Amino acid sequence: MSLNWNLEPPPPSEIADRDIRLTGSHLSGKRVALLITGSIAAYRMPDLIRDFRREGADVVVYVTEGGLRYVAKEALEWCSQNPVIDHFTADAEHLSDSTPFDVFVVAPASYNTLNKAALGIADSVVSAAIAAALGRMERQGVPILFAPTMHGTMHNSILTRSLKTLREMGATLIPPLQTHGKNNLSSLDLIVAATIRSLNQSPLSGKSLLITGGPTPVPIDNIRRITTRFTGALSIQIAREAWMRGVKVELILGKGSQPAPEYLNAKKATTYTDYKNIVHESLTKKAVDWGIFTAAVADFQPETFIEGKISSKVKHLNLKLLPTVKLIDEVRKKFPALKMITFKYEENISHDELLAIANKRFSKKGGSQLIVANRREEFKPDGTQVAWLLDPAQEPQMYVGKEAIANAILDRIETGL
Repeated sequence: MSLNWNLEPPPPSEIADRDIRLTGSHLSGKRVALLITGSIAAYRMPDLIRDFRREGADVVVYVTEGGLRYVAKEALEWCSQNPVIDHFTADAEHLSDSTPFDVFVVAPASYNTLNKAALGIADSVVSAAIAAALGRMERQGVPILFAPTMHGTMHNSILTRSLKTLREMGATLIPPLQTHGKNNLSSLDLIVAATIRSLNQSPLSGKSLLITGGPTPVPIDNIRRITTRFTGALSIQIAREAWMRGVKVELILGKGSQPAPEYLNAKKATTYTDYKNIVHESLTKKAVDWGIFTAAVADFQPETFIEGKISSKVKHLNLKLLPTVKLIDEVRKKFPALKMITFKYEENISHDELLAIANKRFSKKGGSQLIVANRREEFKPDGTQVAWLLDPAQEPQMYVGKEAIANAILDRIETGL
């Protein structure tokens, strides 16, 4: 962005001052109780509130006196658009009987609050709300999540015992970012995703998916590689959505892909050979219910790999490229029980030709259960992806945008379950 601002005011917006633009609907119609305790990380809570609201949530904030040392009550009310609860009244707000919550999130969860919760101490509006939330969790299944944060010297056996107690009771513990000797607050993205996951009622919950994405480069020498422009963005979207539906996700990304959220624990494949080996190893080690193969797998590789670096002074460089092994064919043969979703991308062909090419995969022995087909000519002018989901049992369906494509794939798997 240039520093040469023309001093013009911003264009008008249809969004009111305290409103936010939705980025999803996972928490639409859900009431989230955010319980803030006395940790410096409380200053990040206005952003978390707005992230919850971007998913459609109605957020009500409870905060301790210590928490208000680090974040202003007015900021919390401005972001949540609800009154902040920081003391008891005759309405018994800690019980939330008249307007029950769908989920309770304690963030940041301080050393003091975690130990009090495990011991059943309820001496503030927040600790009393936690006590009531734990009761709702035990009797009604209402989830409660804790996002711990404190200095590493305070992570002693007392805290460990309290964390174990809360986990054994059924609470979800969101792992902190452990850096520089501290348990720092986890990413806000993880807190939101974990909250969505805790509320999920998907039939996919507990199932296992192997998802691949991104380019799979083939090396020419120690410096140069042949690769593609694909970034793995769709595979990351599928993996993230699947994780929020309670799925056990294994994501394999080729070198050159976009970074995936840390909680997905993506495996990195630096070359086509690495990619092939990781896929085979993953499928051999444990049973997988579905394989979703979005990776832009290399179709060709040099006949000979050249050690070192080819001199840039060479006037003409002739490379002989040979076809690579078709990994999905290997997987079909070696793992016949695996249900597969494969992708077909083409350019410079018609829509009917695209569907005809993709449909041929259904005729192969042990072929794909679903196929996602797309061609560059059908993408939107701004580059938005358009794809067709092919299923032998019904007519092809069109989906626009990576989020819609990812949800359609997972919805179709759920229907099959």
